[in-house]
Amino acid sequence: MEFTADLSALIDVLASDDVDGYLIDDDSTDSDQRYVSGFTAPDAYQTLVTPDGGVHLLVSGLEYGRATAESNADSVTRRASYDYQGLAAEHGPHEGKIRMLESFLDDHDVGSVSVPRSFPTGTADGLRDRDVSVSVESEGVIEGIRATKTEWEIERIRGTQRANEVAMATAERLIAEADVAGSPARSSASADESLESGVLVHDGEPLTSERVKEEIEVALLRHGCGLDETIVACGADGADPHDRGSGPLTADDLIVVDIFPRDKESGYFGDMTRTFARGDPGEEARRRYEVTERAYEAALEEVEAGVTGADVHDAVCDVIEDAGYATLRTDPSASTGFIHSTGHGVGLDVHEQPSISPVGGELEAGHVITIEPGIYDPAVGGVRIEDLVVVTEDGYENLTEYPVDLEPVSR
Repeated sequence: MEFTADLSALIDVLASDDVDGYLIDDDSTDSDQRYVSGFTAPDAYQTLVTPDGGVHLLVSGLEYGRATAESNADSVTRRASYDYQGLAAEHGPHEGKIRMLESFLDDHDVGSVSVPRSFPTGTADGLRDRDVSVSVESEGVIEGIRATKTEWEIERIRGTQRANEVAMATAERLIAEADVAGSPARSSASADESLESGVLVHDGEPLTSERVKEEIEVALLRHGCGLDETIVACGADGADPHDRGSGPLTADDLIVVDIFPRDKESGYFGDMTRTFARGDPGEEARRRYEVTERAYEAALEEVEAGVTGADVHDAVCDVIEDAGYATLRTDPSASTGFIHSTGHGVGLDVHEQPSISPVGGELEAGHVITIEPGIYDPAVGGVRIEDLVVVTEDGYENLTEYPVDLEPVSR
């Protein structure tokens, strides 16, 4: 990372809990570890934060040079400094690690540590057996710090969202330019006349969810981003908000495309959803789309520092309920209608604080959140519209510059 995290809130917790340090033991897939250390590694390493705000890393010899050059740490120590290999040979890998950590902590005058909720139980118990006091910091203070983004972080997220827009345009273009099997206007009818009427066809083959997702991934890779999964869900599949979708896409059905890539260099996510229909999905589907768009606009109008995530969520529920559709607010057991929260924070995790939901707390300037209302029913399909915005003192800045249109076009 190219910025140093403001850990003052963590230092306050160390003081109030009267402990000598905060210890993380994980690899960089743990976003708190990556955030505090400013370093990435595929194997677990240890980060210690001391009450003076110092950040100290303990890494393998393999990672020492890179950690010294790239991390935000005030000091970087190799495992070899504590003869880890010798300790492991004598006591076994686990006990050797514990004794190494004990020496590392002792070098920094640390006899008591606070640890995150995800801290390995074996490591905690091993340190306690060596008379190191270990207590769990249960409030998630680092996740709370991460929720408010710096300008540097916002620019990283903005860049990921730009790549996301390229990928969304790729998906929309494939849907818009596909032929429709059985349609008189179809331009290529030769070998595929056996296809079921209404199936979208591209280059003589059925246009499947899998094909669109593949092209989305290729577009993202070309812009420095990747993703493990994405959603291209047609018809009844789209009525399950997290159904990834599979099989041929069809005309006259709603198609939900939800893309949430991560920039490979910075680690920051983007997130966006659009719903398309090639052809005429019917009056009820169009009505649901219009209601969802009104709910999305009502939520955006509510966003500003000082309001709560619950306030924003309520604005969405008001619109959807007034239109006659169920929400979890009116029926907690509802399986159709608006059946999820309005949004969530986005950063080094695609789902992080704050929450835009019935339990969502106060929004602060610098929070990056999604606004993503939807209406779902297997008999009609699913509709979801999602943008990514930054909360400001008097409103929001939309990081998403992609049009909201039901009918797909080539962009």
